[in-house]
Amino acid sequence: MRIAISSDHGGLPLKDAVISAVKKLGHEALDLGTFTDASVDYPDFSEKVGQALLEKRADRGIVICGSGVGACIAANKMKGIYAAICHDTYSARQGVEHDNMNVLCLGGRVIGPELAGELVGAFLSAIFLNKGNYLRRVEKVQKMEDHF
Repeated sequence: MRIAISSDHGGLPLKDAVISAVKKLGHEALDLGTFTDASVDYPDFSEKVGQALLEKRADRGIVICGSGVGACIAANKMKGIYAAICHDTYSARQGVEHDNMNVLCLGGRVIGPELAGELVGAFLSAIFLNKGNYLRRVEKVQKMEDHF
């Protein structure tokens, strides 16, 4: 898979570890910045990842900011982007399997590189269980997205 990855300045220290984990798992990393520690705005970098997914330049995305919260909120404003902040492997896997999550959000000031690697592994190895209750619930979310 091709994974779009971005961070603001708060997530920059963790971004290299995430990119390394993606590559170690045999996936391609598309680094969309930021590239310096100068202060930048997280919505701009969430948008870069979302746009890469919507344009089919990437299969999944990872966004990193200081807490993971802002980047997650911003990513979810884009139709077709289903982002969640995950700091445990269960949520990173289950978010894909049950909820069709396509963007993993991480807090660069909350977790370290070892846990980030485990989260990336859980996220990228999971596949949406496209049937039954899972499909029905995701379709309901999509209807809400279309309505509002």
